[in-house]
Amino acid sequence: MKHLKVFLFYSFILALLTVSCQNRNSVQTKLPSEDTNQWDSKIKDLMSKMTLEEKIGQLNMLGGNGAVTGPLSNADYIKEIKEGHVGAMLNCCTASYTRKLMELAVDSTRLHIPLLFGYDVIHGQRTIFPIPLGESCSWDLKLMEKSAKIAAIEASAEGINWTFAPMVDVARDPRWGRVIEGAGEDPWYGSLVAKAKVRGFQGKDLSNDSTILACVKHGVAYGAHPLLEGITTPWICLNACFTVFIYHLTMQL
Repeated sequence: MKHLKVFLFYSFILALLTVSCQNRNSVQTKLPSEDTNQWDSKIKDLMSKMTLEEKIGQLNMLGGNGAVTGPLSNADYIKEIKEGHVGAMLNCCTASYTRKLMELAVDSTRLHIPLLFGYDVIHGQRTIFPIPLGESCSWDLKLMEKSAKIAAIEASAEGINWTFAPMVDVARDPRWGRVIEGAGEDPWYGSLVAKAKVRGFQGKDLSNDSTILACVKHGVAYGAHPLLEGITTPWICLNACFTVFIYHLTMQL
């Protein structure tokens, strides 16, 4: 009986996600214009040439010197990149620094695979905008989309491909420090803000050099921590799980 309940629970979540993916109002970003089958062929060809060590290396992500967060680089990170043991770098600031690391990856590795650069572009890159919670108080979705677009233009000019934003956690306890990263306590409004931010970061075509990948974060009920610490186990009732947190998740898609 217990296993049946678990199965039904996850089946319901999957059904919600499936329905939400069919939402006509979802954010649509066009992928690079080359034929999908052509990319599939290129990827399969590349994968066939890679050793197991190189494949594992592509899953390795190191941190740069731009911020103290995420995985830290070791003293031999330059060597690791040259040997193809790094697939992505975080916290790399300035165009000169990302270019230096990119050249190492492309020119020195056997298969010339470029690096992926990610950074916390939360409320602006060089131009600093209000914190997301403050920005959401404007209720101006067009303005929020524009601020994300400006941030994407500035970040992409420094070689950044990917931002860890927007944060869509529903946060209802002001004692939690990460409240400032989201749009507040309402799941419906938060979903509108998230869509505006994704449109701003990604634009209509990701092949455009001035766009960057958005990363909607974190997880279901991440903002419902009982201890108000970094990552803990949230204790919430089933009703709140579905009507607030899972509803909020499905509204993003």
